[in-house]
Amino acid sequence: MQNTTGTEADVDQDVILIGGGIMSATLGAMIKQLQPDWSISVYERLDAVAQESSDAWNNAGTGHSALCELNYTPQKPDGSIDITKALSINEELQVSKQFWAYLVDSGLISKPKEFINPVPHNSFVRGEKSVAFLRKRYELLHDHPLFEGMEYTEDPEIIAKWAPLMMVDRDPSEPIAMTRVETGTDVNFGALTRQLISYLEESGASVQVRHEVRNLKRRPQGGWNVTVKDLSTGERKTVSARFVFIGSGGGALHLLQKSGIPEGKGLAGFPVGGRFLRCTNPEVVAQHHAKVYGQEEVGAPPMSVPHLDTRVIDGQRDLLFGPYAGFSPKFLKNGSVLDLPSSVKPNNLIPMLSVALHNLSLVIYLIGQLLQTPKARLKTLQNFVPTAKLEDWELVTAGQRVQVIKPGTETRGVLQFGTELVHSADGTVAALLGASPGASTAVPVMIRLLTQCFPDKIDGWKPQLETMVPSYGKKLAEHPELLKTVHSTTAAELELDTDRQAEQLSA
Repeated sequence: MQNTTGTEADVDQDVILIGGGIMSATLGAMIKQLQPDWSISVYERLDAVAQESSDAWNNAGTGHSALCELNYTPQKPDGSIDITKALSINEELQVSKQFWAYLVDSGLISKPKEFINPVPHNSFVRGEKSVAFLRKRYELLHDHPLFEGMEYTEDPEIIAKWAPLMMVDRDPSEPIAMTRVETGTDVNFGALTRQLISYLEESGASVQVRHEVRNLKRRPQGGWNVTVKDLSTGERKTVSARFVFIGSGGGALHLLQKSGIPEGKGLAGFPVGGRFLRCTNPEVVAQHHAKVYGQEEVGAPPMSVPHLDTRVIDGQRDLLFGPYAGFSPKFLKNGSVLDLPSSVKPNNLIPMLSVALHNLSLVIYLIGQLLQTPKARLKTLQNFVPTAKLEDWELVTAGQRVQVIKPGTETRGVLQFGTELVHSADGTVAALLGASPGASTAVPVMIRLLTQCFPDKIDGWKPQLETMVPSYGKKLAEHPELLKTVHSTTAAELELDTDRQAEQLSA
């Protein structure tokens, strides 16, 4: 393992993972497979793991693969559509699914139905201009190997078969269109995280809840000293490690700042809360089985794309619609109102102010969302479900997302809507910041982390990485036979049998 002096330092742990969410759990599971002799400690500040953004109800559970998410295929000013990000996002989910399938096949985790289920991914648009966009998008994607099986229609009768709840009492004169990919997924990242953490504990890792990391400081002899507070007793202790991963969601920014690494200078965070309408009425739920994504409002951030989702949580099907944006200065759902103000530093103040100045449409959108009445939220839902009734839907608060603000020019910051991996030059500390597509990309992001932070180890790990992820080092889009094998293997191991799922639903 690397350290600042190039020599082996006496430390308590080889690896410390901060935060008990999907990112830390994924990295820990991968390290245990690649380097089983390394010691690992996980510190989680809440009473249990997977309680923040990884919790099933704190995210929409979309296995993001760009099958239905229109924001991953933006339309350029000249009318052309850029599918570059869609291809990348799809490849990344394929990587994650391969690793999950490997873990199931190896008996390291079990019961895939607890964390992943087949749910069709549909895109839905209204109006002639939007229909033309979706038709063009379909023409670009449906022949691509990664998007095999995509269907398109403007026929209301076919749409009614794909999404019956959405077509009752809909205006027949309005132009509409829909695409559908039957092989989409719903993922319970909370259940997956808990299985991964259980595997880590069974493999000898130390997992401690109600333990909050308060500080980290570089050791002169290499590695890091990590200050941890036991929230049950108030006791503080210092634990040393050769490598530290800050995977604590919105809380990662503060710890990255405390590390003092140059790579974290100038970074800031903008918290955006998410709220959804949830329906548990069996009569309503039974009329919809899909994740249906539309188009975001003008001025809204890409992560605000409206969608009507089937969720499969603890064996029960419910519906989720949203998101409706909220604002809180907290960086975590269970965080502090001081999170945002305490993150402001001299080196990130100007980027933060410039982002606010140059993103007034986003500010106006957030204000509008905060002022929405229940009837206004219902009206938005009725664009998807014309017959929706307020009494069938309850407002639930999802997890906090902290969008990254990066320094751009000297006078302007850049607001990022993706996921950012930041690590020190010597590779001894890394942090994950940002939001969408988030959890779906956990495996490829952690592979990137391993490559960048452990360059002296990666070649030796390659055979095992290829076992865990058969497409490692390759693009599936360029290897159609491998893609077919991967699809077949992951579908079998993860029990993603769409025909059997349809039979169970009809029954």
